[in-house]
Amino acid sequence: MRLLVSVGDVEEAAAALAGGADIVDAKDPLVGPLGAVRPRVLRGIRTAVGDARPVTAAIGDASDEFAVEAVAHEFASAGATLLKVGFAGIDSGSRVSALLAAAIRGAAAATEGLCGIIAVAYADPGCDCGIGVPRLLSTAAREGARGVLVDTSDKSGPGLCELASPLTLSRWVVEAHDLGLTVALAGKLTADDLPIVRDAGADIAGVRGAACDDGRTGRVSAERIQRLQLACVSAHEA
Repeated sequence: MRLLVSVGDVEEAAAALAGGADIVDAKDPLVGPLGAVRPRVLRGIRTAVGDARPVTAAIGDASDEFAVEAVAHEFASAGATLLKVGFAGIDSGSRVSALLAAAIRGAAAATEGLCGIIAVAYADPGCDCGIGVPRLLSTAAREGARGVLVDTSDKSGPGLCELASPLTLSRWVVEAHDLGLTVALAGKLTADDLPIVRDAGADIAGVRGAACDDGRTGRVSAERIQRLQLACVSAHEA
């Protein structure tokens, strides 16, 4: 399992590299669960990371096909290898399909197919968080997304491992893998949660708050990332 660390600027990207993050993810934690950094910030992060690690980026929750296609094109052009897009507030599967297809078109046009799209589902119950995990899995596979991220929308609420049992997480991962999708799990994950996520079979664990001093709006710490990486290692590898 690879550890993805979300960073908001070049300095945090350097800390993520120093701490041993497997994937450096560009995200503005002050602008929601999928807050996008400015394109110039993404370019700076991409330059700072170079070829040392993959660089991914959040581009927000989609609501307009033209807009998400344009944003995906711009962020793919800025150097991201994967883009994360959500669909909060949309409960129509056909609408999600259209938005996801638009994002895929934008990213593919910018990079001749090298930059892919990760479709994001939110696990929060009782909120306006889109079509839900099972429906998004099939939609993502049908439209040609590279993978899915199951996250939480409300960062002041419970984390993913409080909202979904290990059995549920495992079921989502198996279903996604059966559809040929890469699976990332995130949502207020702690060091104690990482073995659960790993044992569920996730390909990627995504963190922000656990990697920061003073929480998700604090600063990324190389030392914290090193401790998180230790938590990702399975017992037989330790």
